[in-house]
Amino acid sequence: MRRVYTNRRAHYEYELLERFEAGISLTGSEVKSVRAGGVDFRDAFARLTNGNIDLEGLYIPTYTQATYNNHEPRRPRRLLLHREEIGKLRRALEQKGLTLVPTRMYQKGRVFKVELALARGKKLHDKRRAEAEKTVRRELREL
Repeated sequence: MRRVYTNRRAHYEYELLERFEAGISLTGSEVKSVRAGGVDFRDAFARLTNGNIDLEGLYIPTYTQATYNNHEPRRPRRLLLHREEIGKLRRALEQKGLTLVPTRMYQKGRVFKVELALARGKKLHDKRRAEAEKTVRRELREL
């Protein structure tokens, strides 16, 4: 059974501009833990360091059946992108107000992928407008 973990808070907090698909480097106990469930995006963000993109703050719980070499739940994990994509992201992140936010994590074949979005933070009035539009759409659907 395929699991898809979504960061629902990202859609509320940020205006998502452009999306990228990246592979994620996981250890064996992390893979088993992700398959068992419990991934939390609450404090997750991506950062450009030394020409690589790292995903920080993603919570993957420790695997209970793992041996002494279990993983750290909130360790930085390297994201696997093409050099051209990293260059494009570097140029975009130099602009003021843009950040890189993980929106989804899913299994594609045998590997896990993370969907990243180039995002701009929403102001309070933008959140209120989005909430109002959402309720209007819901009311129209009910009619």
